[in-house]
Amino acid sequence: MAIKKQVETVHGFSVGDAYHRVENVTILAKEKMAFSVKVYKDVEKQAFSEIGFNCAYDLNGSNPIAQAYNHLKTLSEFTGAMDC
Repeated sequence: MAIKKQVETVHGFSVGDAYHRVENVTILAKEKMAFSVKVYKDVEKQAFSEIGFNCAYDLNGSNPIAQAYNHLKTLSEFTGAMDC
C-alpha cells in the first residue's frame, strides 16, 4: 500500500510520482494514532523525506495502516495523490 504524488523538496528539486509509504504506526489511545510517511524517489533507495502525522483511530475500523492512508487522502497536501 502506498500513494504517489509530485513533491517539491526543501532542497529545490521536484520529484514526479514520489512514492509515499506509511510507516511506524503507533496507537496512542483507543481513539488516536500517530504515524510517519516516508517519501521515496525509488523504493529501492533510502527515503529523502519523513513527515509525522496524528489522526483519529477507529478501534472497530479497518487496519491502522489503511486508516492512515484514508486520513492522508483527506489532507489538502495529498489532493490528487494516486494509489499504487
